[in-house]
Amino acid sequence: MNTPSTVLNVSGIEVIYNHVILVLKGVSLNVPEGKIAAILGGNGAGKTTTLRAVSNLLRAERGEVTKGSIELRGERIENLSPADLVQRGVVQVMEGRHCFAHLTIEENLLTGSYTRKDKAEIARNLEKVYTYFPRLKTRRTSQAAYTSGGEQQMCAIGRALMTNPSVMLLDEPSMGLAPQIVEEVFEIVKDLNQKEGVTFLLAEQNTNMALKYADYGYIMESGRIVMDGVASELRNNEDVKEFYLGMGGGERKSFKDVKSYKRRKRWLA
Repeated sequence: MNTPSTVLNVSGIEVIYNHVILVLKGVSLNVPEGKIAAILGGNGAGKTTTLRAVSNLLRAERGEVTKGSIELRGERIENLSPADLVQRGVVQVMEGRHCFAHLTIEENLLTGSYTRKDKAEIARNLEKVYTYFPRLKTRRTSQAAYTSGGEQQMCAIGRALMTNPSVMLLDEPSMGLAPQIVEEVFEIVKDLNQKEGVTFLLAEQNTNMALKYADYGYIMESGRIVMDGVASELRNNEDVKEFYLGMGGGERKSFKDVKSYKRRKRWLA
């Protein structure tokens, strides 16, 4: 059986904000080509910072990678600009959607193709987006400000899809959405992965939903990866059930309280 090649390799990165605040403390992860990987954890765990380190959006918030390396198919990318990364097929969908409120849905989508010159290709990409998000086609002339949170999330993903990405970074795609809409969004992510071959790295607090659709998961706490594994195995892990899926009866609130936790050696070594 062929093993998928690694498209994205993050090796031992540290991230500091404002030259003093250490947020990521030696984070390492691998994302195989054509797979869905999920970074899981609560608020402040470092999920968003990890995605922004990959997309190099840290600079906008006075953050920087001070140690380690980030590679896209073997090429170091931590010093490339976000625009350069989009040209190489890496695009991020920000937490909170960030649609342009005064533009229509279709105008928002077209902003994702601003670097493209081929009008025929742009038209094909737009039709592809409408194929995956038929609701957006119905709402294409509506201002984004007057659409639902679910429609705005679909618009944000569709806008990213207009760039012809090979790797898409999704930050909290389920935030603020009704459960039914969350399921719909994740189904579309799975379709894009399987039919278009888009590789996904997503940050998500909804652990149950993320592990249902992901191939591999990384659990973060306090800027470190404290556990990782195949998604199906993580879903059946007793500690994951207790801490993140709400299926345990104990009083422990953090992996750091599990003294016998074997994977702690990953970052204590």
